[in-house]
Amino acid sequence: MLRYLLASLFALTLLAPAHAFDTPARTAILIDYDTGEALYEKDADKRIPPASMTKLMTAAVVFDQLKSGKITMDTKFRVSENAWKMQGSKMFVELGSEIRVEDLLRGMIIQSGNDACIVLAEGISGSEQAFVALMNAKARELGMNDSLFQNTTGWPAENHYMSARDLTKVTRYIISTYPDYFHFYSEKEFTWSAGTGLPSDADKKTISQGNRNPLLYATPPGDGMKTGHTEEAGYCLTGTEKRGDQRMIMVITGLDSEKQRAQEAVRFMDAAFKEFRRYDFFSVGAPIAEAEVWNGDAASVAMTIKEPLRLYLTPDARQGLKVSYAYTAPLQAPVAQGQEIGQLFIDIPGKDRKTVSLVAAGPVAETGIFGRIANALSIELFGYEPAS
Repeated sequence: MLRYLLASLFALTLLAPAHAFDTPARTAILIDYDTGEALYEKDADKRIPPASMTKLMTAAVVFDQLKSGKITMDTKFRVSENAWKMQGSKMFVELGSEIRVEDLLRGMIIQSGNDACIVLAEGISGSEQAFVALMNAKARELGMNDSLFQNTTGWPAENHYMSARDLTKVTRYIISTYPDYFHFYSEKEFTWSAGTGLPSDADKKTISQGNRNPLLYATPPGDGMKTGHTEEAGYCLTGTEKRGDQRMIMVITGLDSEKQRAQEAVRFMDAAFKEFRRYDFFSVGAPIAEAEVWNGDAASVAMTIKEPLRLYLTPDARQGLKVSYAYTAPLQAPVAQGQEIGQLFIDIPGKDRKTVSLVAAGPVAETGIFGRIANALSIELFGYEPAS
């Protein structure tokens, strides 16, 4: 039989966060970086034009190429006419010049240079479309089910889209997989000395451009990730910030102006840290409940979890959360330490049920012959039978 326990171990409620997170953004999402759990959503799976936030995926593929050793930061790529003529935000590369990958990355990330994207794509894959194939493959690998790329820049194109949730996935991938490259996203300015790179090039143009991410200039400041803007997409931002040991990732899209994007980004992120706190409920190895054991050298075994159980909740949300567990009782010995023997359920109003595996905290060996005789007598006398 299944044995259930429903316990008000914690009197906690997760209030619907609309009061704090009403936002004029068309789509939005806030996630906890450590767990990937969404703390707030507004049409987070809607497919939208991502504009220059596309460059997060472009950068992810370049970082993969660096990690594999196929290129280095000092590898140089030549600027084609296709890249040189590209419109929109520009690094202002010079036709025929050769530019280091590190400079191109800064031109793409800090200056949002469409031209830098194409130089990188053509240098790595031979053509922008061949590089786009790598982007789409990476999206599938990361489980980005609502993303499809037609170019490396976010330039308006039919069937070029991402969702707010997918933007958090690629952001989380970059931060966790490439901490050595993450610093590019917090750099506020990049000065590029344009030229052909040839010895005869005596007259270079020095161009300084600032990072458009408003979170970098807030107090306290954020440290990533990427803005975007086209007429169709509106003003957008994928942003991240860390305060203490907490990191949040947010996406807001479809805002009406650069000023509104800046104000909403700072307000939204500040509200996130003020509203949500991390609560550590169970630590690894801590006994949560006892499970009965049949034919064992012990009558029961403690159930615990493999990973710490942490939830982000509002401090004033103190009613409604329920914790329960279930297991097939009684367990049949032998039971190995770490063996999955049950499930822990976390029910929060307005949220999907969270299920966590329960494992045996220690081993229970099968009892000897006399123990089995005693159990058999118990069945005869009291009619109690173990679960099959």
